[in-house]
Amino acid sequence: MNYIATFFTHYGAMTFQRQLKSQGKAAQMSPVPRALSASCGVCVRFDGQGLGETAEAPDLEGVYQETETGYRQIEPET
Repeated sequence: MNYIATFFTHYGAMTFQRQLKSQGKAAQMSPVPRALSASCGVCVRFDGQGLGETAEAPDLEGVYQETETGYRQIEPET
């Protein structure tokens, strides 16, 4: 499964991406999809293997699961 983490700052996104990559996990920074709102405009796309580390992400706004019909927010729990 693919996930998108949005952040309030670029620093938070960069820190989270580096954290996942240092653990050998795939993570890529990209623009936030228009369907999601984000303060800094940058998100980190990653697969489900990195999901447990989101609690340690600074400035985390939300985590969304990509679905066939759009996005489903999973953190913070709605």
